[in-house]
Amino acid sequence: MCLGDSLTSGHGIGTAAAFPALLHQRVRRAGLPFEVINAGVSRQTSADARARLDRALEGDVRVLIVALGANDGLRGVPVAQLTDNLGHIIETAQKRGIAVLLCAMAALPIYGWEYTAAFHQAYIALAARHNVPLVPFFLQNVIGDARLMQGDYAHPNADGARAIADVIWPYLEQLLATGVGRPSAVAPQP
Repeated sequence: MCLGDSLTSGHGIGTAAAFPALLHQRVRRAGLPFEVINAGVSRQTSADARARLDRALEGDVRVLIVALGANDGLRGVPVAQLTDNLGHIIETAQKRGIAVLLCAMAALPIYGWEYTAAFHQAYIALAARHNVPLVPFFLQNVIGDARLMQGDYAHPNADGARAIADVIWPYLEQLLATGVGRPSAVAPQP
């Protein structure tokens, strides 16, 4: 399950081209019995995702990829609030036996460098506190490359989504290879 915002949902490119669909293809090619679900909703903050978390985790969720915070950073949400929301999401998933993969986000320095630095450090601290793998900011090499971005320069195009999947996949593959989240008796999905 990929819990995120427009970067996850496929804003402007559709869900079939979004990074969760591309991760699903890689899971299948690896012969793993999982289905990757896109639970991205455009414009959502960590608070919005927290509010819909119970509904998102219905069913047999084994791994939760948390890709939230871009909109928090754009709106200047206090870092303490972001940390509380993401911490709650991680803890809720872990209490249900769901493995978590946290994707770091970055905040533009529009609210000052101190905010940007604290925002960055929040993800490192959350990953350490909850003992979850941390994917570095997956837009790092995407956002500054016009060939990978849509005309709004805020959302990746299909090539950008592939670049994001390239960043996330090694972390997800490692998590799945260790048996974390592996279904005990689930038949492969068609």
